[in-house]
Amino acid sequence: MPLQGEYAKEKTSWVADQLEKIDETGTTESVSVQGMHVVVFTMRGAKSGLLRRVPLMRVEHNGTYAAVASKGGAPNHPAWYNNISANPDVEVQDGSTKHDGRAREITGAERDEWWERAVAAYPAYAEYQEKTDRQIPVLLIEPV
Repeated sequence: MPLQGEYAKEKTSWVADQLEKIDETGTTESVSVQGMHVVVFTMRGAKSGLLRRVPLMRVEHNGTYAAVASKGGAPNHPAWYNNISANPDVEVQDGSTKHDGRAREITGAERDEWWERAVAAYPAYAEYQEKTDRQIPVLLIEPV
């Protein structure tokens, strides 16, 4: 069942522009980051309860998606990481298709396998990991 409620206004202008373009065209294929496709994860804010849409790099395998909390190698996690950790029910938009999913953070060998997929999809993730002392979290969004 799709998430319902009021949407938060996106504060970052380039993200707002991406989301507007996706809304206009009806597909995530209308935008890219460094020439690579994105998917949009819709989640509920941990504090506000408002719905938030986050375009992230497309890392998918057999219908499961990875959300990589890289924040460009910053020393702290992105804000969306706290939201999805607190409220793991999300909606995924890939292209023009939307479906419900549930997030869970992965560790160990499972994380290693997905980290390889993530770096293959977006090589800059490897550089981001080198820039920070934290291990960049990987969350799987599995269909429900």
